[in-house]
Amino acid sequence: MFALATIAALTTVMAAAPVTAQSAQTSSPIGAWLTESGHGVIRFAPCDGGVCGTIVGIDRTPNEPMPTDVRGRPQCGLTIFTGSADQQDGVTDGHITDPRSGKTYQAQVWVDAEGRLHLRGYVGVPLLGATQVWQPFEGQIAEGCRFAGLPDSTLLRTKRLS
Repeated sequence: MFALATIAALTTVMAAAPVTAQSAQTSSPIGAWLTESGHGVIRFAPCDGGVCGTIVGIDRTPNEPMPTDVRGRPQCGLTIFTGSADQQDGVTDGHITDPRSGKTYQAQVWVDAEGRLHLRGYVGVPLLGATQVWQPFEGQIAEGCRFAGLPDSTLLRTKRLS
């Protein structure tokens, strides 16, 4: 009886595994994502046979100047992620550039079952890296790359600090 129950349980788990893998493969990073810090919005879109992530929103007040990258270019509109159109197990491989330092790292992005984007930057092998979790961006981007339709930026900062 125990052996029969074990076989039934294993069959159920094995039958569910392909469904999980298939759903991961259909998840796409295409869309707008609020970064883990809550200070930026990155839009992933198809480009040059792959996928690119571009800064489209920056958390700043109207009096703050547009942040610039290491070369002095405005960060708004800067492509910071480039990746392959091919996904393996729902993971897109590519490269990400830190606009402040200009350093480029290997990266992987994937969307989890809850609809959050995971971005792992690394050097050499993924094990030697760090992962950030980004939320879907539901707000609006105002003129000048500013957030609109989100709670006050001060409120966002307060939530992150508590």
